[in-house]
Amino acid sequence: MMNSAKFDYSGANVLVTGGSNGIGYAIATAFRDAGAHVTITGTRADGVYDSDFTGLSYRQLDIRDAAAIEATAAALPKLDVLVNCAGQAKFNEYEPEAFADTIAVNLTGSFRMANAVLAQLKASRGSVINIASMTSYYGMAMIPGYGASKAGVLQMTKTLAEAWASDGVRVNAIAPGWVETNMTAPAQGNPDFDAQIVARTPMKRWAKPAEMAGTVLFLCSDAAAFITGVTVPVDGGFSAVM
Repeated sequence: MMNSAKFDYSGANVLVTGGSNGIGYAIATAFRDAGAHVTITGTRADGVYDSDFTGLSYRQLDIRDAAAIEATAAALPKLDVLVNCAGQAKFNEYEPEAFADTIAVNLTGSFRMANAVLAQLKASRGSVINIASMTSYYGMAMIPGYGASKAGVLQMTKTLAEAWASDGVRVNAIAPGWVETNMTAPAQGNPDFDAQIVARTPMKRWAKPAEMAGTVLFLCSDAAAFITGVTVPVDGGFSAVM
């Protein structure tokens, strides 16, 4: 029997970086559908994507740009939830510049964004959700920068949770398994790689982006009021298999 958990975020203010597509978009629309006012960011100046942004507020943001992060924070005087979902993976990360750029987006950008809105989150006793990965736990030779950044996200989540708990700010993360997104499209299109992922995943399929959202809404809700500093795998059992 299927049960659909319902959350009420009426009146809440939510920022989802990287909310223009993929996992970020799924999380943003789930908060919107639960009643929140949701601001999303993307890199395109025109804000034109394939996604339907009805009921969402869009801001352009390069998460590597410290001044742009501060401007985004200043435009949001009230904030209850930050979801750090802006991210990238490159396939030339053995080049030091590419490695550093991925760290700048996935790890440093998330850290800067969380710090930039800390005052608002203290005022609301709000939550930060970071996006980790299976590469937070396992090596993946083709994307060393991505793996390093996502391992850092896991540790940063613990550290900020400890640092900000006394201010009433909870910091948690999810670690998605293999999800059908634009970023993973090349992997999905490789029959051998696809077969390896499906074979390793006990649920024998890739996830849909929307399947990431429920855990995020739970972690930001009063039902999770005593949960902070954790990274929850949402992976169809991938991390349970040796």
